[in-house]
Amino acid sequence: MENGSEAYTRNGSFQVSPEGILQTRAGLNVAGDAGLITIPPNTEVTVGKDGTISTVPTGLPPNQVVLVGRIKLVNPAEEQMVRGDDGMFRTKDGKPAAADIAVKVAPGNLESSNVNTVEAMVSMISLARQFDMQMKMLQSADNNARQASQLLNMNA
Repeated sequence: MENGSEAYTRNGSFQVSPEGILQTRAGLNVAGDAGLITIPPNTEVTVGKDGTISTVPTGLPPNQVVLVGRIKLVNPAEEQMVRGDDGMFRTKDGKPAAADIAVKVAPGNLESSNVNTVEAMVSMISLARQFDMQMKMLQSADNNARQASQLLNMNA
């Protein structure tokens, strides 16, 4: 965060600033186990399942891997966290959460909503129309029952 405090995100869409610092898409610096993570220029970046960031200088063989750092991965209890207006999570007491080596990332994947908004809207409209048809059918059946009752009362 700008004020030096830690905040946490599940959004792993990162970018490299012009100064070479790994940042979130919002421009916040990503914390590593040993401070900020700096990516050297002209390198290919890979992220391991344990959050380890490695680089290979462009044009060199893959055996020239340079370990740049490790993203600080945490797993605090859900009841200790609070979501901020900026979408970031913070601990309720404001203290940094401890790194957890058991936490894994899925390199090359981004977490997103499991809801397709267009599909959900079409389904909602369809269900609303089905509900309206069912209500009209019930009203029609009720109206028919009333008319049949009136006819029976006239004949009696």
